[in-house]
Amino acid sequence: MVLWVFIAGLVLSGVTAFPLESELALASEFFGVDAAMSPDDYSGFTHWIALIAQGLRETNQRFPFLAYGTDWLAFGHLVIALFFIGQLRDPVRNSWVVTAGMIACVSVVPLALIAGEVREIPLEWRLFDCSFGVLGLVPLWFVRSHTRELVALERGYDSAQALSP
Repeated sequence: MVLWVFIAGLVLSGVTAFPLESELALASEFFGVDAAMSPDDYSGFTHWIALIAQGLRETNQRFPFLAYGTDWLAFGHLVIALFFIGQLRDPVRNSWVVTAGMIACVSVVPLALIAGEVREIPLEWRLFDCSFGVLGLVPLWFVRSHTRELVALERGYDSAQALSP
């Protein structure tokens, strides 16, 4: 069940990366951001929403091919989710998938902090992005511990030794 939640999160992250401009229009409406007004007319979080929405609108109007990059990002999330189906089908044989997923989750933190700084992403937003890695690590840690127990049962020794290098 825990792994299904993780897979659903990957799929949701992937699917929602396709309609970014439409999603930002909804977020703008929800937070009371008027597209006709400058982002400079807002402060804090609403400024950030207005700025992102404006950036997406202008980029998509002038350079629609750039959205192809987020289409590939979305596709990548969907493909990664497929790998975790292997863990569901044969957890012992595919335990490497969870380890790779855990490494990816940990790697989110430096990527968000470093690349976010370079791209001038506000710290609060970078920390929000970091939370996906941290929160993703929790269910994978749980799955890994249960996989170790399965390995131990299958091989006939204690779970602490099951997946040690």
